[in-house]
Amino acid sequence: MTLSLRWASIVLFGVVAAWAQATPPENMATYVVGFLKKGPKWTAESTAETKLIQEGHMAHIRKMGESGKLIVAGPFMDNGDLRGMFIFNVSLEEAKAIAEGDPAVRSGRLALEFHPWWAGKGLKVDPWK
Repeated sequence: MTLSLRWASIVLFGVVAAWAQATPPENMATYVVGFLKKGPKWTAESTAETKLIQEGHMAHIRKMGESGKLIVAGPFMDNGDLRGMFIFNVSLEEAKAIAEGDPAVRSGRLALEFHPWWAGKGLKVDPWK
């Protein structure tokens, strides 16, 4: 590789790395999306235990919503491996901490995958009030 191509590669890598860490544009904010997936102990079977876990899961969602930290939550309707999603208005670390307190996650019934996400400032869905 020639010296100029090597420098161009280094500069391009730096630009991409900087862009990935950049703050959002003025009219946007950073949110955290959590994808709920079938966990290692997932079962479609409805038992007294799974019903109790689901009740705890829904109570935890309401609690996160009432705190204002969770602004959107809902299930996917295609019965696939992705079960639902959360959108948080907190840091990635805080989203992980509060969402991993979910009884469905703690039980292994669901697992979470998190991604920082930009969207318009003031994103809000408030079904908890």
